[in-house]
Amino acid sequence: METEQITTPAGRTGRRIARIILLAVLAVVVALCIAVFAIWHNELFTLFSIKQRVAADDAHQDGAVYEMTVSGDFYFDDYLAQGGASSDKELISFITGHITKGIIPMNISESNIGCSSFTALSDNGDRLFGRNYDFSRTNTCIVHTAPGNGRHASVSTIDLQFIGIDQNSVPEGMMDKILMLAAPYVPLDGVNDAGVACGIYMTTQGAGEETVATDQQTEKPDLTSTTMLRLILDYADSVDEAVELISAYDLHDSANTSFHYMVADATGRSAVLEWVNATDSTDNDGSKRTLNVIYSDDAPYQSVTNYILTPGYYDGEPEESMKGLDRHQHLMNTLDASGGRVADEAAAMELLAQVGRRTWNPTTDSVTVHSVVYNLTQRTATWVGNEHYGEESHTFHLAVAG
Repeated sequence: METEQITTPAGRTGRRIARIILLAVLAVVVALCIAVFAIWHNELFTLFSIKQRVAADDAHQDGAVYEMTVSGDFYFDDYLAQGGASSDKELISFITGHITKGIIPMNISESNIGCSSFTALSDNGDRLFGRNYDFSRTNTCIVHTAPGNGRHASVSTIDLQFIGIDQNSVPEGMMDKILMLAAPYVPLDGVNDAGVACGIYMTTQGAGEETVATDQQTEKPDLTSTTMLRLILDYADSVDEAVELISAYDLHDSANTSFHYMVADATGRSAVLEWVNATDSTDNDGSKRTLNVIYSDDAPYQSVTNYILTPGYYDGEPEESMKGLDRHQHLMNTLDASGGRVADEAAAMELLAQVGRRTWNPTTDSVTVHSVVYNLTQRTATWVGNEHYGEESHTFHLAVAG
């Protein structure tokens, strides 16, 4: 005999209440998703774009290589509108507040960078900018930006340990990827869609063992080292415009390190930008340094390493105190012999290989993290990780969007 189930009014009411609660919960979840997307849609698209291109390799001291495409304008106009930042702490505060919305803490690490760059003319007339980034083993990221609103698109390279990602680990977790959202603020080198390239290079300014960072103190707004490069990549149409832009700011070198910079454009014009105060033995007050621009006017090529190019800077100093002089001389002697010409981008990469860490004074704790040849005429780049020259799996052919 079948038992007839009778639904009481109380049972129907209970199910109705349960459905109402479920719908309310779903509505809250949907509303939260919409709110998260509205606030973080650019950041989410950027996170989804991150891809590992090369895995770490202990045998060759390779860090991992990533590539990402930044969605949106990453708030750089807001950064400039607030007067920039006069310290790493202020920069981190801005990045944390705007990009990670105060959720994820960040830091910028100290550095000890020994790098080389040069400009040259290829046989087909293209203007080239070559750069080695020499440092300890680290993870890197190739960063594409196209912020719009009158700002240039660019491709640049960053060192992930500068934003707090351990160089001896693989940044695979979501927390590390969120840290990578700060990448546009820490470029080491890059080129924009106007054919303007720039790079950053360590110097050893300051007498004695302690390096003194540039820390200008005037009424101008402020820039840290890597945000100065971002300013050039985003806004400069030429070397002269880059110099005009940065002259409007006080420079505050990052990571307790002193730096100088090279900028070049598709016309063949280039310049090394140095903030100096008197001579090497007296350059101990970073607040008193002023900008000195060394142009390539006398030749269609130029080079820079860690050696200060300002005339008279090393007067009376022994040659062993002139860090990077040997690499600078090798690059200039090679370019002098050819009138500043190289056959093509492969030949430019070969010149970088000659001053790479495995060839030039090799050490156990330093590598050439990446070598890149920017073609300023074509707005492209050939990028090679850690001296894997000629190896397609470690070579990337990049183009600037825009």
